[in-house]
Amino acid sequence: MSIVSWLLDRRGERVGAIRQPVPRAASATGVLGAQVKVETLRRRHLRAILAIEHQVYPRPWTLGIFTTEIEGMARGDRFYVVALDGGRLVGYAGMLFTLDEAHITNIAVEPSLHRSGVGKRLMLELMGEGRRRSTRNVSLEVRASNTAAQEMYEAFGFTTAGVRPKYYENVEDANIMWCYEIETPEYGALMRGFWQRLEAAA
Repeated sequence: MSIVSWLLDRRGERVGAIRQPVPRAASATGVLGAQVKVETLRRRHLRAILAIEHQVYPRPWTLGIFTTEIEGMARGDRFYVVALDGGRLVGYAGMLFTLDEAHITNIAVEPSLHRSGVGKRLMLELMGEGRRRSTRNVSLEVRASNTAAQEMYEAFGFTTAGVRPKYYENVEDANIMWCYEIETPEYGALMRGFWQRLEAAA
């Protein structure tokens, strides 16, 4: 969670956990990300988003925070998308924009579908939007223990630039990661490679 996110959390209203539907298994190839439909986050998605949020985060975002982020989308300084598998929401991701930089606020996938490619599909949408907005550099925070997520971010060109001690629950450190110069043709080629691999796996 970013500093901006933490500040928003102070204002959000608390909501109870919502029971998650029984998950469907990933595809036989393990690359569901090649098949999901991605669309802009809407208020109608919030119930399903909160269900996943309560599964994957010890301090989940609240309904109030997501509502505030949707308002930010209307202003143009936020961008959020959801991943749908046959109409069922299986992941979501977002970022905020300031001048020529962006910060990934969150990216979450239903736990049963981790390593299915959904996270990569969401990252492609975020980084693609960053390029469309002429963003140069993108940052994020990730738990120091979450090596799987770090590996995915590194594949997208992120490198660790620092550490926020005890950032999560005042216990676990956060690695600060940055991806630079995403507006370049070289980064565009990296993204095309991701798309080609996803399409080949479909």
